[in-house]
Amino acid sequence: MAGRINDEDVKAVRDAVPIDAVVSEYLQLRNAGGGNLKGLCPFHDEKSPSFQVSPSKGFFHCFGCQEGGDTITFVMKVDHLTFSEAVERLAGQAGITLRYEEGGYNPQNQRGERIRLVEAHKAAAQFYAEQLESPEAEIGRKFLAERGFDQAAAAHFGVGYSPAGWDHLTRYLRGKGFSDKELTLSGISQEGRRGPIDRFRGRLMWPIRDIGGEVVGFGARRLRDDDNGPKYLNTPETPIYKKSQVLYGIDLAKKDIAKSSRAVVVEGYTDVMACHLAGVTTAIATCGTAFGTDHIKILRRLLMDNGSARVIFTFDGDAAGQKAALRAFEDDQKFAAETYIAIAPDNMDPCDLRLAKGDEAVADLVEPRTPLFEFALRQIVGRYDLETPAGRAAALDEAAPVVARIKNSASQHEVAVQLAGMLGILDTQFVVKRVAQLARWARDRGGKGPAPTRGQAPVEAASGPAFGGPALTLRNPVYATERELLKLALQYPHLVSPAFDAYGIDEFTAAPYAAVRLAVLEAGGAEQGIQDPHEYLVRVRDAAPDDAVRAMVTELAVEAIHRKTVDEAYAGEQLVWVRRRAVDRRIRDVQGTLTRLGSGGDPTQLAAVQNELWVLQQYGQALRERGAEAL
Repeated sequence: MAGRINDEDVKAVRDAVPIDAVVSEYLQLRNAGGGNLKGLCPFHDEKSPSFQVSPSKGFFHCFGCQEGGDTITFVMKVDHLTFSEAVERLAGQAGITLRYEEGGYNPQNQRGERIRLVEAHKAAAQFYAEQLESPEAEIGRKFLAERGFDQAAAAHFGVGYSPAGWDHLTRYLRGKGFSDKELTLSGISQEGRRGPIDRFRGRLMWPIRDIGGEVVGFGARRLRDDDNGPKYLNTPETPIYKKSQVLYGIDLAKKDIAKSSRAVVVEGYTDVMACHLAGVTTAIATCGTAFGTDHIKILRRLLMDNGSARVIFTFDGDAAGQKAALRAFEDDQKFAAETYIAIAPDNMDPCDLRLAKGDEAVADLVEPRTPLFEFALRQIVGRYDLETPAGRAAALDEAAPVVARIKNSASQHEVAVQLAGMLGILDTQFVVKRVAQLARWARDRGGKGPAPTRGQAPVEAASGPAFGGPALTLRNPVYATERELLKLALQYPHLVSPAFDAYGIDEFTAAPYAAVRLAVLEAGGAEQGIQDPHEYLVRVRDAAPDDAVRAMVTELAVEAIHRKTVDEAYAGEQLVWVRRRAVDRRIRDVQGTLTRLGSGGDPTQLAAVQNELWVLQQYGQALRERGAEAL
């Protein structure tokens, strides 16, 4: 049975690996103010960034989908790992040796499945790279040399060679302690008549890495005429490899994609190599599948979808390339970035172009020139005889719905005008109105109703389905002050302790806020945050009764304070306002009790209630006059 990771080691991992460094491996982060960073959420689709990271607190929170937590939680969610697997991965990055309870540390038995499969791929990639130097791999080295790639280029991309025998790699990995089950599950080996054999044999090998740089699969190129398999053979779908969710070269390109707000999508492994060696270090490629929705999600998080972002597709000019371009255009509207297409002279791909005309030609190829929508429309229009009225009408019938899908109304109008020019229709307004009508019909069929007004959130998004009562809108000053005080208690506990720890749960009128107050109490109070701020937030989250409250904790721990200068005076104001409103509510309750008792009530009870009312009124007066000193 796998042992439990020592609590001190888990804490050491949290402290050693900065959350912003980990998150930046998956998406571009920008300054959000107040020491926080923001980016496009990796857990749901969004157009503007609502995902925030607080490096000082070690927490992230998405204000759109309510996902949140610490560094370990982020790795668990983004890579679908167990708690132990996430801790093990982060510990490996930080160079921390973990201790396991209940029987000690046994790497083979106690490491999670995903970690084991990744380690098997890492060992396999090293094995293949070493085999590229063998005499048998001469055919592979020749293949690379003919395409302009020397030994240094092969090493940079980790290109290797799989021996032609049946089970060279399988036996090697067995010797490294991997089981037959792990090798088969990873896709590195496959079942033969007498047990597992190598899946890839006698081929040139490209390691496919995820955005975090881990090897999760391989692309294998046929080299010999007697190899009856496909030209390219990829790792099958496995627990760590989903071809629709990986982009070859993304580990090398991600920083430059984020920095330049530009990505170049090419068709193959050698095209990625050629582009990078030619200085186009933002090039990536799909792995044996069409460019689709999941690939767009990866790129959008890196591009941040700002107005200057560019995505350039390079496709062959043949029929297959044109079909691929039209498929890409189907998803064009999922980008806020502008999309372009680049087709080389004589239909050469970037690898061939580099061989024929050098690095400068490749760099020049991917300079944005032809918008993807224009290319797609020209492909449609080109199928019709525009010399006849019938041909122009038929082309308009097919092309107008394509233009109508453009969501930005200004862009839609502009493209509609261009379409009229392509078709040779002099009445431009006729085409513009036709496109607008189709767009209006499409919206009506969608029937989803108007979007919420800016600044408003639906009740469920604001308060969570687990909470009853009204929506938590910041326009309500009562809720706004309670929220601000809880943010201070989580982010600046030294400014509100010990006064905050004396506040009752009932002083927070919103149910979610009361639940967070209770979680702080059960975690030892704000006082605990002074001793160990990071561990304090972890303890508060752990004390939360469910995911909805945990999400609220991370949201409040990450959200910026409304005041630029956060000091004792500001904290005191929030403490006083929450207490004053609680006192006012209690005064109203006591006054109601007095009214019910009336003049004929029990004299002893009446005197006690009148005394409580007097004390409350005096306390309320002191809070108004002396502020935080009266707490």
